[in-house]
Amino acid sequence: MQRSLIALSIALTLTACGGSSSDDDDVFGQCTAQDQNRQLISELRDNYLWNDELPSTIDPRDYANVYQLLADVVPPRDRFSFILTEQEYEDIYINATFFGLGFGRQDDVPNGVIRVRYVYQNSPAGRAGLTRGSEITSVNGVAMSVWYQRLQQGSATWDDVFGPNEEGVEVALEWRRPDGAMDDDVLLKEEVETNTVMAVERFQQGEQDIGYFVFDSFINRAAQDVNDAFDQLIGVDELVIDLRYNGGGLIRVANQIASQTAWHEVEHETFVTYQFNDNYDDQSVLFDLGQGIERLNLDRVVVLTTAASCSASELVINSLTPFIDVVTVGQPTCGKPVGQQPTPICDKIIFAINFQTVNAEGFGDYFDGLEPTCQANDTVRTDWGDPADPLLGEALYVLANGSCSATSASAAVLKAEGAEQGSQSFSLPQSEAVVREVTDKPERHPLLDKWTKQH
Repeated sequence: MQRSLIALSIALTLTACGGSSSDDDDVFGQCTAQDQNRQLISELRDNYLWNDELPSTIDPRDYANVYQLLADVVPPRDRFSFILTEQEYEDIYINATFFGLGFGRQDDVPNGVIRVRYVYQNSPAGRAGLTRGSEITSVNGVAMSVWYQRLQQGSATWDDVFGPNEEGVEVALEWRRPDGAMDDDVLLKEEVETNTVMAVERFQQGEQDIGYFVFDSFINRAAQDVNDAFDQLIGVDELVIDLRYNGGGLIRVANQIASQTAWHEVEHETFVTYQFNDNYDDQSVLFDLGQGIERLNLDRVVVLTTAASCSASELVINSLTPFIDVVTVGQPTCGKPVGQQPTPICDKIIFAINFQTVNAEGFGDYFDGLEPTCQANDTVRTDWGDPADPLLGEALYVLANGSCSATSASAAVLKAEGAEQGSQSFSLPQSEAVVREVTDKPERHPLLDKWTKQH
């Protein structure tokens, strides 16, 4: 049976309904907790990729809601299925907004600071001068070392630290800039627009014109953001795409990025094949420029990755590997060669895994992540585009020298099959003095962690 794949970009027709006393609603009974559970069970039996690993019997009366049901019945290998409310879906994927200050945090408990991973451009944090690599030392007059103690003791929550995510909430911050200077300001929370391209740079290295852009999220607005980035990079000899924190999203945007990078090599070729459960036949999709106009037509691309690089980010790498030289720098990716067709159930959107992706050569078995060609550790100490950043610095070294640096522990090039797929021009350094540090795989979808660490 052929399956009609609905991309996230297609507007979903949702019925928001709850308990009702009308006779008609009681007959159809679509939105009580048990009825939502029944709909979810039916959906999983039919569409879930690993439906043969579900419990043989699932009683909808055993679960208070669909959240509990999904968490309980999926097999241990599934750390990626999740549920959003209709409003959460609209805010994240359609409106691309949230209420807050406009930055993402990384906790550095031993040093008593919050490291700022990224800052949205037109946010209160961005206007105040907070940048990636900044260290927040104090919030509302309380040192972060004290806040961390309270959080660990359970006497405070992150809502206590930053206050509710509502319009006009005041938050006093003190922070250390990447250059070491101290700064402070009082910020007011507002609706933050989440730009998907964090930075675009060009580097002149010898005779090489190297383009670089940081891509943060595969959502609706990303198609135009990406094309604007490519527009600034026309004529570059090499390209570095920074996907280190990109947890995935719209596959069509991943297709657009891959196509704009190497259209001369991928036109009319297979971008991805979707493999469903036994109820449905495979489907293949060709490379497609989508809304992209500008194209670079490159024979090589360098991609920066960490364990937070997931799903559609990995798809960019895997789909291009059969056609051009793809060099990855950083840490192993999250390992999600599977995806979700969002399914509405009343006022909720179910993101249960229902297909696996493979590239034009039939490869898609990277549940342990895609290993980097050259290893480098993400330190969150510099702003975007700074060559002192370990990942970007290693990428520039690779492009200048054709191999990993002496301080990089390489992984993927050890595999013969990896060399056959386009990394043959890169080799292990003579010295492997640095012990490889790999970020632990997140226990759940990196997008969920990202959303909970935005303020």
